[in-house]
Amino acid sequence: MLKRIDRYILKKYVSTFLFTALLFSMIAAAIDLSEKLTKFINNDLSLIEVMERYYINFLPYINGLLWPLYALISVIFFTSRLAYNSEIISMFNAGMSFRRLLRPYMIGATIFALGHILGNHYFIPMANKARLDFEYQYIWTTNENGQTNDLHLFLKPGEKIFINFYRKVDSSMIDVRLERYEGQKLTSILKARSARWITATRQWRLSSYEIRQLDSLGEQLVSNMGEELDTTLNLEPADFVQYVDQKDMMTTPELTRYIHKLQSRGAGNTRKFEVEKHRRTADPFTILILTIIGVAVASRKVRGGMGLHLAIGIGMGAIYIFLSRFSTTFAMNQSLSPLLGVWIPNIIFAGISYWLAKRAQE
Repeated sequence: MLKRIDRYILKKYVSTFLFTALLFSMIAAAIDLSEKLTKFINNDLSLIEVMERYYINFLPYINGLLWPLYALISVIFFTSRLAYNSEIISMFNAGMSFRRLLRPYMIGATIFALGHILGNHYFIPMANKARLDFEYQYIWTTNENGQTNDLHLFLKPGEKIFINFYRKVDSSMIDVRLERYEGQKLTSILKARSARWITATRQWRLSSYEIRQLDSLGEQLVSNMGEELDTTLNLEPADFVQYVDQKDMMTTPELTRYIHKLQSRGAGNTRKFEVEKHRRTADPFTILILTIIGVAVASRKVRGGMGLHLAIGIGMGAIYIFLSRFSTTFAMNQSLSPLLGVWIPNIIFAGISYWLAKRAQE
């Protein structure tokens, strides 16, 4: 059961956190609006359309990035006031241990961390999909990447495709060669002058094709120049288009399936997707760690008061962000595994939080 002191601290934590989130959201939205206002005007977008299609999805994105920082600032802000008013000292003098003081803080941090996990894995990617679709339509019209010439892809084990050119305008492939293998042995080759995507059946329509079957008896050739063949391939037009922020648009189940799809094709560019997948779980745990650090720092009554506490807290947050970007870069460059690269900052700061917590009541 929560005692009165627990409810008091928990209420302070939640209210300060929500106020901090509201304040930073307004600032972030104002800065973003100042950068994109000209684009909105040039595209003749109404205020309602911008709010409904963009900013309602922008706010989950920006808050998802800053939630751990909100937790740190919130804890330092109201805990410093408790320390300044000698409320923390009174609690310790009454026999309360630092561990007992942490209980309501950790309850609040757990609530926020669980919300952050759900947001990172499901709701924020869905909001990002709508936000980025809007941005690519009206703001960043050139952020589309993807190779269209001389493509070599593994569609699945034992099936390889070569495409001379892919045309995005009508979703068609020019000069296609499909090879099938059994183990190391080539069993068939399909060549087509062109292939066009049929949306209704989700198949490719091959034109002017020929098929070579290779077996122990020799080679059989089936040539159908000028004829068409509908066939199913583990390939869709979306596979030829990649956006800069593609990983942010997918929920975690979609991201997992996409990673498996790339790996089954023998693609080696899955690092950024794996890092993103692990980051979505690691970031919420940062809230728990920074909450402990915030309480340990702000519960001491010092001459600098709240200003000094906030300076220390923001400094710790900056160090964490720097370390996080540093380790992520190593993970991207294959110097570290994606899992370890994402969790290293949490491991280091968990050690710091443990040390600060042990010294907090000395």
